[in-house]
Amino acid sequence: MSTQVVIQAPGEHRLEPHEPREPGPGEALVRVHAAGICGSDREVYQGNRPEGYVRYPLTPGHEWSGTVERVGAGVPQALAGRKVVGEGFRNCQVCDRCHAGETTLCSAGYEETGFTRPGAMAATLTLPARLLHVLPDDADLSAAALLEPAACIAAAALKANAVPGERVAVVGTGTLGMFAVQFLRAGSPAELLVVGTRGDREALSRRYGATDFRTRDQPLPGDFDVVIETAGSADAARTAAALLRRGGRLVLTGIPAPGADGLDPTDLVVRQLEVHTVFGAPPDAWAHTVRVFAAGLLDPLPLVSHELPLAEFPRAIELVGSGDPKVGKVLLRP
Repeated sequence: MSTQVVIQAPGEHRLEPHEPREPGPGEALVRVHAAGICGSDREVYQGNRPEGYVRYPLTPGHEWSGTVERVGAGVPQALAGRKVVGEGFRNCQVCDRCHAGETTLCSAGYEETGFTRPGAMAATLTLPARLLHVLPDDADLSAAALLEPAACIAAAALKANAVPGERVAVVGTGTLGMFAVQFLRAGSPAELLVVGTRGDREALSRRYGATDFRTRDQPLPGDFDVVIETAGSADAARTAAALLRRGGRLVLTGIPAPGADGLDPTDLVVRQLEVHTVFGAPPDAWAHTVRVFAAGLLDPLPLVSHELPLAEFPRAIELVGSGDPKVGKVLLRP
């Protein structure tokens, strides 16, 4: 019998039998290969996610990969059997922001797979087929399970608009930071600096294309054209801004604790910094991610340290929050 993880309420979960939901018109039923766990899933389990951004009881899982088993009416039958990943935001498609392609800003309100809608920590997932992105037939589905965080960083890279020959930097050396290095490296920068708190991430940073690596307690250079911040702390945001030249471009993707004392607005104005933020990935970022992955320019597998069965969900949550430098991306396999 197939199973699913259900979080009944903060701190309460159980493994339940799973019955696939047949796809309705415009939908597809996907056999899940793997679901990734990130800090947001830990927030859901602990009850720390902001009000309005989670709905209990819930099957989590917003990072996933799988294979389409069946499709509903109005969906091309050729989609059946294809390897896929899928967008999480359930946008209305009719508001001004959706028409502009900014689906993560949908004015109908927040709805997302794995947070307010059933997620992929189950044997199957049924969702609108319009959210799916088809992968090459030879794609590694364990690697592809990381394409959701990669798409968020693709959104950052697109906003940063780095051009060949610019000096670029990444602050943060977790999963998002390593994806940022790969996206920026693909743009042929003159220099690619990575700044983090862990010296043990230098080798992987350089493997992905970094030309320099510093920890935040070391002297840091300046005058960078573009900096992408991925660490999720107020200190990281300040460090990222300090790396920039006057008029440089900063993209923030991390979410510090509410009320954090972050960037100095006077510094932003006087230095005329261009600041962007990212929360989730719109369709163009997803499409860009899948193209880059298919071209072999993204290598997610070295970031995966554990693949566990669904029954080990509690252990997976502990691993993600352990702070152990040997723990990278944790995947659950239905």
